[in-house]
Amino acid sequence: MSRRTSPVLLTPESPPSFPDPLYASREGLIALGGDLSTERLLAAYRAGIFPWYDTGQPPLWWSPDPRAVIDRSALHVSRSMLRELEKDVWRVTFDAAFAAVIRECAAGRSGGTWLLPEMIEAYEALHRLGHAHSVEVWERDELCGGLYGVRCGALFAAESMFHRRTNASKLALIASVTALWDGGIELFDVQFLTPHLASLGARELSRARYLTRLAAARERKVDVTALREPGALDRALAVFRRR
Repeated sequence: MSRRTSPVLLTPESPPSFPDPLYASREGLIALGGDLSTERLLAAYRAGIFPWYDTGQPPLWWSPDPRAVIDRSALHVSRSMLRELEKDVWRVTFDAAFAAVIRECAAGRSGGTWLLPEMIEAYEALHRLGHAHSVEVWERDELCGGLYGVRCGALFAAESMFHRRTNASKLALIASVTALWDGGIELFDVQFLTPHLASLGARELSRARYLTRLAAARERKVDVTALREPGALDRALAVFRRR
């Protein structure tokens, strides 16, 4: 495929739409500018695009090639994590502390953070409308790990995670993949493959393959509100505790 699209310049008044990411460069920069309105963010995720930029830059919109995902059948839980799951100190919840999770994801990163105040505000707006979700890991009653992401139909795009205890972010990811796939999610996106994610079963898809799967997943109706019930994510993890 030889045709490439140069990044387009968006203004806040621009319609909430993007060029076809299939023709973006390998790095995946597809647009710059615009705003972080709910409409534009949802249009981006539905198109396989996400915002990622730093202080002093306009919003930068990306669809990299390849793309990392975790399939339920590929999820790997090591023996050491199975032992962690057996401990009775952990409790896992869904949408119980979104604001705290996203702020923890933004805090304490030595290289700075792309989670700028306006991005936190934008994702909190998505959460209030039911499009963004968090998974929290508690040690007794202390929040010690978690992640958050955006859902469009049967897509869940995990954005960031944090931990304050060893293995807490791994536990958050295992719980998220297990519970969300059981709840109807068909595409669990983690953006970039890292050694940490690869150890949990993440793999890369070509952008073309990712977009094909996304086109089907985003149109499916999925209701994840049952995961907010007390003990729902702990019950989803029971399959590992019985091994």
